[in-house]
Amino acid sequence: MATTHEPGARIFLVDYLKAAIVTLVFVHHLAIAYGASGSFYYTEPATDAVALVLLSLFTAFNQAWFLGLLYLLSGYFTPRSYERKGPRRFLKDRLIRLGIPLVLFFFILNPITDYIVISHMPVAVAAQHGFTLPLALSLQFFLSHVGTGPLWFLELLLIFDLGYMAWRLLTGKTDADGDEEQPFPTYAKISAFILTLAVSAYLLRIFVPIGALDLGFPSLFDLPQYLSFFIIGTVAVRGDWLLKMPSSTAKWVFGIALLASLTLLPLAILGTFNASLGWGSLLGNGSLSSAVYALWASIFAVGTSMVVVAYFRNHFNYSGKVWKWASQYFYAAYIIQAPILVLVAVMLSPIHIESILKFLLASIIAVPLIWVAAYLVKKIPFADRVL
Repeated sequence: MATTHEPGARIFLVDYLKAAIVTLVFVHHLAIAYGASGSFYYTEPATDAVALVLLSLFTAFNQAWFLGLLYLLSGYFTPRSYERKGPRRFLKDRLIRLGIPLVLFFFILNPITDYIVISHMPVAVAAQHGFTLPLALSLQFFLSHVGTGPLWFLELLLIFDLGYMAWRLLTGKTDADGDEEQPFPTYAKISAFILTLAVSAYLLRIFVPIGALDLGFPSLFDLPQYLSFFIIGTVAVRGDWLLKMPSSTAKWVFGIALLASLTLLPLAILGTFNASLGWGSLLGNGSLSSAVYALWASIFAVGTSMVVVAYFRNHFNYSGKVWKWASQYFYAAYIIQAPILVLVAVMLSPIHIESILKFLLASIIAVPLIWVAAYLVKKIPFADRVL
């Protein structure tokens, strides 16, 4: 069932959806900490092959869609924000909202997170990292451990926003809503987009394989998805797609995504680990496995994003106490997640249990802690202006 709303009215489902995805990001990082493929501040090797496979599949499915959808949601509200504020105020708002958290994390929270990890290493291992107690309390330590961490997402979003502003200024467009309303794409257009996205990802991964850390971005290999989803968001607002997307279309495309997960994904994995096939690695470098994996990920990204939006629209598009909580604290929670996740993981390090159980235990402890910390951070004077 599709609904409509007046331009400028609150779309409550977005706040619920952002809070849910941000929570999934926390759990995603913990999965990497306990054995899944990927990089994070603190990691422990998986205790067994089953844990390695399950946690890696969990992160692979997440990686395929959730950040792309966050960029789409950001793009959806960008045109009206720009029109309401004008270029100068829009730029100022973006620099405050995105730039200040980036600077604070880069110079303060990232070094603190590194400090938590290194300070709990054995003395001999810490010394190999150049860590001593006097150094840890010095400016030198902080300056040598700066970084964006998970806030690379905000850094890239700021680049997208600046690019959108430049496009509006160069084209002279003053009102995106003044253009002809964009109807929701047909199946043919959705299919063409998926194929274009898959080809773009495949070509990029020839030069930037999955897992490569380029320009400080840990998943630059997914840039085609992030950028295209952001652009789709800026177009979707003209057709009110979040509320007008047919649920039947979302279910059909998601059904295809499930079918692809049962066929294309196993083929890509088989091609990677069966050297006799000669398909190469799914990580990239122009291999056949990489092409199959890019096609699966593109189908899954579009199908899952559509069905998730449809589900939240049909079940969570209303105000209330939970919405108020979700809308107020999800951004602060995302910004402060890293040191809390690492602290919990480090404190649990003496416990020797199977990786899956430890992952679940850490999630149960860390996720509520992050939301409580976000609540407390929002109480800091002037925090509301930024967060």
